[in-house]
Amino acid sequence: MTASAAPAGAPRAGVLELRGISKRYRGAPRDAVAELSLTVPAGAVCVLIGPSGCGKTTALKMVNRLIEPSSGEILIDGVSVRDRRPADLRREIGYVIQQVGLLPHLTVFANIATVPKLLGWPKDRIRTRADELMRLIGLEPEEYAHRYPAELSGGQQQRVGLARALAADPPVMLMDEPFSAVDPITRERLQNDFLRLHRQVPKTVVFVSHDIDEAVKMADLVAVMDGGRLIQCAPPAELLSAPANSFVADFVGADRTLKGLSLVRLEDLELAPAPLVAEGTPAESVRERIAAGALRPLEDAVLVTDERGRPRYWRAMDRLGEPAGTARVEPVLDRVTTLRDALAALFEAGAAYGVVVDGDGACVGLVGVDAITGSLRGPVARSEAA
Repeated sequence: MTASAAPAGAPRAGVLELRGISKRYRGAPRDAVAELSLTVPAGAVCVLIGPSGCGKTTALKMVNRLIEPSSGEILIDGVSVRDRRPADLRREIGYVIQQVGLLPHLTVFANIATVPKLLGWPKDRIRTRADELMRLIGLEPEEYAHRYPAELSGGQQQRVGLARALAADPPVMLMDEPFSAVDPITRERLQNDFLRLHRQVPKTVVFVSHDIDEAVKMADLVAVMDGGRLIQCAPPAELLSAPANSFVADFVGADRTLKGLSLVRLEDLELAPAPLVAEGTPAESVRERIAAGALRPLEDAVLVTDERGRPRYWRAMDRLGEPAGTARVEPVLDRVTTLRDALAALFEAGAAYGVVVDGDGACVGLVGVDAITGSLRGPVARSEAA
């Protein structure tokens, strides 16, 4: 069974083909992976998913020859991985695992620089690349480059692991349940960070997950496996609307309509304008803007931001000019947040509106519960029509 789907703007390099690969272990009652055929276009994210023991991690590890296939072919851009020395191949394929695997005795910079050093890159090039990647993952080099893994949070360690996998600019990345070892809030942030990073640095990604919600959110293609075999490979909307059989339908779950909210992101909605006021703006100036129609308070309050447009606190109109507030703005949502995650965040915060920010944390608008629930039929209708 084969399937392919390429996202817009995908690069030309990095096409991954699995042609009838199998893995047999002596004495095992069946093949761990059986006749798996799959094409992942350049720049696409393919999530392998299925119950424990279905063969998804075995299939992943055969790509970089951590496990050797018993039969079949694996090709990257038309070249068989068997034609490469395993060590050379692994240096050219990014690999991110659940336990991160950072070297505890090396600094953040040294961890990121590991593969470029092995490839013989000049020191200046390594430094430039490491600094670039640290900024991409939201860790300023000046603050974090000389820290050790033990001095980082779990989420920060996972970001460094992602940067290390990207360091040599590989065309293909393998990710084995990379976010499953962190708490749900950190996990959602890491997923959003990865989606944003993937847009900036497109790679062909094979991503193992046991979570169908994560698969629907992250993937261009979802490959459902069972008993070592590929049961269905399709874009998320097609998987939700047309499961191939009862096994896939049961695995996807009965709440397929609700999962459809993971097909749409906040960036796809028309956001409501936020009543933004820069911190330190005189109260009279705010009132003049309101009188001129240039500013519309929300529920008789304005959103105070710092000099970079990042939300600080809500301020009631009758308290303009008072000292800075201490209450946090909740929830603050990334533009790549799915409607499902946004709705959950709003309910958890008990808020009617969430503040939506861009990659730099600057406010770009507001989203309300009504806007999300009103769009519920959109993803469902699109998935049913797929």
